Amino acid sequence: MSSAGSPLVEGDGAAPRPVRPSGLLDVLRVASVVLDPQGRIVLWSPQAEELFGYRTEEALGQYAARIMVHEQYLDLVVKLFSEVMRTGRSWAGAFPIRRKDGSTRLVEFRNVRLTDDQGGVYALGLAVDQSTVRRVEQDVALSTRIVAQSPIGLAVLDTDLRYVSVNPALERINGVPAEEHLGHTMPEVLPHLEIDAVEAAARRVLDTGEPVVDQFMIGRTPADPDEEHAWTTSLFRLENALGSVLGVALSVVDVTEQHRAGLEAERARRRLAVVADASARIGTTLDLERTARELADVAVPELADVAAVDLLDTVVLGRRSTLGPAESAVVRALAVRGTGTGSADALLAADPPGRVARYGPDRFVTECVRTGLPVMLPQVKDEDLSRVARSAEAAELLGRAGVHSYLAVPLIAHGEVLGALDLKRTGNPLPFDEDDLLLARELAARAAGQIDNARWYQSVRDAALTLQRSLLPSHPPVTGGLEVASRYQPAGATSEVGGDWFDVIPLDGGRTALVVGDVMGSGIPAAATMGRLRTATNTLASLGLDPAVLLEHIDRIVGELEDAIATCLFVVHDPHERQCLIANAGHLPPVRVRAGGTPELLDLPTGVPLGVGGVKFSTTVVGLEPGDRLVLYTDGLVETRHHALDERLDLLLTLLRDRPDRSLEEMCDLLLRTLHEPDNFDDVALLIARATLPGGPASPGRPAAADGATV
Repeated sequence: MSSAGSPLVEGDGAAPRPVRPSGLLDVLRVASVVLDPQGRIVLWSPQAEELFGYRTEEALGQYAARIMVHEQYLDLVVKLFSEVMRTGRSWAGAFPIRRKDGSTRLVEFRNVRLTDDQGGVYALGLAVDQSTVRRVEQDVALSTRIVAQSPIGLAVLDTDLRYVSVNPALERINGVPAEEHLGHTMPEVLPHLEIDAVEAAARRVLDTGEPVVDQFMIGRTPADPDEEHAWTTSLFRLENALGSVLGVALSVVDVTEQHRAGLEAERARRRLAVVADASARIGTTLDLERTARELADVAVPELADVAAVDLLDTVVLGRRSTLGPAESAVVRALAVRGTGTGSADALLAADPPGRVARYGPDRFVTECVRTGLPVMLPQVKDEDLSRVARSAEAAELLGRAGVHSYLAVPLIAHGEVLGALDLKRTGNPLPFDEDDLLLARELAARAAGQIDNARWYQSVRDAALTLQRSLLPSHPPVTGGLEVASRYQPAGATSEVGGDWFDVIPLDGGRTALVVGDVMGSGIPAAATMGRLRTATNTLASLGLDPAVLLEHIDRIVGELEDAIATCLFVVHDPHERQCLIANAGHLPPVRVRAGGTPELLDLPTGVPLGVGGVKFSTTVVGLEPGDRLVLYTDGLVETRHHALDERLDLLLTLLRDRPDRSLEEMCDLLLRTLHEPDNFDDVALLIARATLPGGPASPGRPAAADGATV
């Protein structure tokens, strides 16, 4: 282990100052003895007392050979002593001694001649137990070999945190020769490494004596300047046998492979978490735009700073699309999401949701949807922006936003390319890599199936809705003695169009038939059944049939249809009689609001749904004076999964009571806005009629019709 020499005194150019002594001599327990020319002991150290067993007063004046040397070696030792005194040459050797207690011990000796200022000659003897010396030698040899051959980087820093010694492993880790370490601090040796935290920890260790173990550090050294490495650093304070602080021992372990494996494991965990999140969040409805937004929401910010979901316009329209090499891609933007203000310019460069845009054949998104393969640019150059953006203006915005990495992955379902997931990074400094590509493809694959389901569902739903709306009536706002307003609200995106309908049918004598019905089921079959029932109802109503008789005829018609069930409320209003004839086939009761009065649910015989068969219907007479309102509706307005029906009907009555001065149109909007929940699984038909004077004031003296008469 390369090391620098340790001075006996310390100083930095000023007057040197003494340093505390080493404890090594205390570990060795070196005994000192001084002999006169005759071999008598004149000085006897405490260590000599310990080694030979004689107290100072017992040893002084004695012949050294008699109390320090085994009798077997007495002649040899006397001879060697005489030569040292005669020639002045020192002598060293090891031989047994006999202690005062009679035990024998092997001791190493060093003998030199001394001369005082009077010319007197003496002999200095230094003696050490050989077992102690051998143990120290073995410890030093073992430590030296371990330090030199250890794969762990090791160093000793002095109290000024300058390198005193480094081993070969630390040379390799730092990429700096040992001699360039010695005498320098850590920041001086590794100026490009963020090492301040390690140096601060070393100072704490010096001050407190508490070690620091496995402090993590990442950076680059001259050993491998192109790759980032990771290390754990441990620091321990060094003290000698006397407790003097010598410095700090530093160990450095390269944990780059473990660090990279940990990063890979973390990225894999993150991928699984994002995929699991995507599985839960994407496709919660069959609404195409919402599904696209859910995909964009998952991608930002986990994968990108800006995400856009675009579908080929032909795909949205329900047709397959193939692009030739020279063809542009006509795409419809469904969703755009950004991380916030940092991506504002990039969001401005994106096509807003709902817009149809044409991307030239050289654009990356066109290449993606044409080939069905991802396009990844880890580093976006200035010249690439024109191929990322649709226009020069958008390219300028992307450049201003700092887009530095780009990734587009195709949305493929059942072998058909539907569109692309377009990803950009602005604030995230890392470029897209293969790991990001894998995650993006996984998200796109999962989302594409949901998007495909949503677009086909929406196509079928649009067809059913078109049919439904085409079958609903277009009525004048005033019919006979009634002012009428109506609404039809399709079901939420999670369900198909239902078979709810309403009708306003002018009859002879200024009378008007009001109809609200609900065919069980959904989609085109329910809409088609509704159309047949509406046609039949209109035809039968023109015959002037009593409402109960009319429902009996409709019941037979429904019974002839396969698996068809419907509810219906049929009302005939006579403005001259100021009354309504009402028959009910399993439908919710209407609400009558008297002018200036309290809204009430009309108490009518409910009847059974149409299609059940074999049950007679009844007609009830209900008064309706000018200014009174009659509210007819289907169950989609008031029924929910989370509330009792009575509670919802009470809310309906409250809304009708609180603002009696609202127009019929305003009241329709209020009821739908307040009562109809966005995720309702049923559609709604709503019809509100207000009685008016037919052609002028009513004849004087005519009594109001009595409620409750059954025909």
